[in-house]
Parts: sequence; C-alpha cells; structure tokens
Amino acid sequence: MLVDLDRQPDFEIDLWPDGAPGAVNVSVPEEVVHRDNDFGLVDRALHNVTRPRLFVFRSQTPDGSAILITPGGGYKWVVIDKEGYEGARLFSRGGASVYVLMYRLPHQGWAAGPDTPLQDAQRAMRVIRARAGEDRIDPARVMVMGFSAGGHVAGSLTARFDTDVYSAVDEADQLSARPDASVLVYPVATMRKPFTHGSSSENMIGTDPSENLLDKYSLESTTRPDMPPIFLLHATDDLSVPVENSLNLYAALKGMGVPTAMHVFENGGHGYGLRGIDNTPLRLWPELVKRWGVSHGMFNA
Repeated sequence: MLVDLDRQPDFEIDLWPDGAPGAVNVSVPEEVVHRDNDFGLVDRALHNVTRPRLFVFRSQTPDGSAILITPGGGYKWVVIDKEGYEGARLFSRGGASVYVLMYRLPHQGWAAGPDTPLQDAQRAMRVIRARAGEDRIDPARVMVMGFSAGGHVAGSLTARFDTDVYSAVDEADQLSARPDASVLVYPVATMRKPFTHGSSSENMIGTDPSENLLDKYSLESTTRPDMPPIFLLHATDDLSVPVENSLNLYAALKGMGVPTAMHVFENGGHGYGLRGIDNTPLRLWPELVKRWGVSHGMFNA
C-alpha cells in the first residue's frame, strides 16, 4: 500500500505572511523528533509547531481535486510521515493535489487557546482555494482528511468553518473555509469521558473543563445541517480512541441529515494509517474513500 517512499514534498507554504497570530506568550522551539517503529520506516513528528505550514504534493496526473490532510499526534505534536506524507503520496498518485498541514497546538500559550488549530485549518483551506489557478485545482473540490487528533481538527473545520476565530490578513481570507467533503479516520470526536482520548482532551481544554467547553469542542455537539458529506472510518478494537467516537458522531450527523458514510472494521487498533494493512481488510480503506469521493463529485471516476 505504501508508495513512493522516497518522494518528498514539492514545496511548502507558510500559512501566515507575517507569522502566526497570538504568539506573544509562546516561547517553545520547534523540534523534529525521529521515532522507532516496527516497519523500519521514517517516522517523524513535529513538536512545538510555531510556523504552521503546508507541505504540498502535486500530482503527475492532476484531476482537479485537492485534499487537505491534518495528521494526528494527540495535540502533543503533529505526525509528519505516517499520517501525513504517506497518505499524500498515495492520493496524489491518484490525481489529487495534496496539502499536509502542520498546525499549532492548543496548549502552548497561543492567544486563541483551544481554537488555535482551527485558525490554522481555516486559513489552510482558504490559502488552498486562493491558489486554485496556480495549482490547477477546482476550488469546489477540496476535501479535508484528518487522522486521530487531526480528525478532530478536520471535524472542527467541517462544523465550524465559518466561526470567526481570527482577523483577516489578506484577500485569501475572503474565501470560504468550508470543505467540500470530509474524511475522518479513527477521529478524536468527543471531549467527554469515558470515550474521549485523554491527552487530546487535556491538551485541548484542560483537565477540568466546563460543560460549555465540553459542548463547544465535542464534534457530536457541533453538528449542523449544512455540513458537507462526511466519511467516518474506525476499528472496533481501537483502545486509544474508542470506536464510540465515530458511532456517536455518526448518530448526531444522521440526526442532522448530513450525508454520512461509516466503515467500522473488526480489527485494526489505532494509528495504522497505511502501514501494515496490506494483508488485512484495512487495505481497502483508501479505495473506499476514493469511490465515496467519486460518488460525491470529489474525484474523477
């Protein structure tokens, strides 16, 4: 399933021309950390993101579609390879222009606090649309795809695309931040116990959040009828982010009439991305996403 493992991004884009907003109380240094894994693959994570940016993978056979990928990391860091570059390589080979977002974390002193990742996600979607002509994409065919805590980022963008979380910095900010479709892979959805992912919740809203914060940052509480089509993917035996995150979100989306597909695999655990799935039913998930995307006009048949 893994393809083009040596391929690196074609270029990168800084999200904020004058630096990220709300940095007065931020003093952490960025650091790339290399991690061991069972596959002997490059596996990096970006800690303490201070320069939010997009890593861009252009397709050799572009079909006009675009994907904004938001990797996971428990809101402790942002994964680079496993849930970022590897998916970007696969889906760009299929025709999409793919943008991997390194987003800031909510607990490191940024003025926006829990809305900090959403600032970057909204800005990323607008920057992608502003580059539509240059990157040869259709601005009405931009999907967001998020993994784990990055699924929470993507889900927050999908539900709160028009929430005013930052002041406009240029003409790109006049464009819509609403995704045209949303794929949430083993997503952190709820902030409520017993099903929340502990570190994600604590890093997002603290150890003793109010009911208002629990509602505001739990995806199942923020659904609305005008959300784009959504694809949920989870494994029943996920011990890190329980499958109830997707099940309860699906029920809320269904109640709102949002077009939603859900695929729950019996086995798979958490955090697999594209690794170790070749001889399992999970190998089907990228093709399921592709076919679902075709059915909603995102990709060419």
